[in-house]
Amino acid sequence: MENIEVLCHSAIRFSQNKVIYFDPYKINKNYNDADYIFITHDHYDHFSEEDILKVKKEETKIIVPSDLLEKSEKLGFDKENILTVMPNNSYKIDNISFETIPAYNVNKNFHPRANNWVGYIINLNNTIYYIAGDTDITEENKKVKCDVAFVPIGGTYTMTAKEAATLVNEIKPKIAVPIHYGLIVGTKEDATTFKNSLNDNIKCEILIK
Repeated sequence: MENIEVLCHSAIRFSQNKVIYFDPYKINKNYNDADYIFITHDHYDHFSEEDILKVKKEETKIIVPSDLLEKSEKLGFDKENILTVMPNNSYKIDNISFETIPAYNVNKNFHPRANNWVGYIINLNNTIYYIAGDTDITEENKKVKCDVAFVPIGGTYTMTAKEAATLVNEIKPKIAVPIHYGLIVGTKEDATTFKNSLNDNIKCEILIK
């Protein structure tokens, strides 16, 4: 977990060998340091144009669901620096290997399965990270194998804290990190509920301050 931050909401920053952002949002200044930006879906708090521009540099590569190709081009990404993805596929960009997992709602309509939005399973430094995106518990994500799981807990649009804990207890990562709370939906109390609902052998890292 060294050099990994949850900046707020679902915005995650890895600064290990390369600087990688997932769903940058509410970025507080122009860093322009991203080597890669991964986007889970086309909602303003995940594909935030102003925040992408705060972390984008000239050679940044962006990984997006297929419906975000045109918007990415309008932000100034060259076509060769845009990788469009679909669920249930494996990809490699430079020396980074990753898979896409469908991210969708099963009992509400905010994230339809038909939109082909995604979560990511990414292998970095021999550690496998799952960034779930905005999702409920699904047949696909119950099969995820990972070392670290970043899961939404805020409810309303995604899993609740207890539902997220149910998923994590099933997939059994070493570490679970709650996200998607504390700003638009969800509270710090949800993070505590999530932590207290995990099996004893799963460590919870609460990174949103």
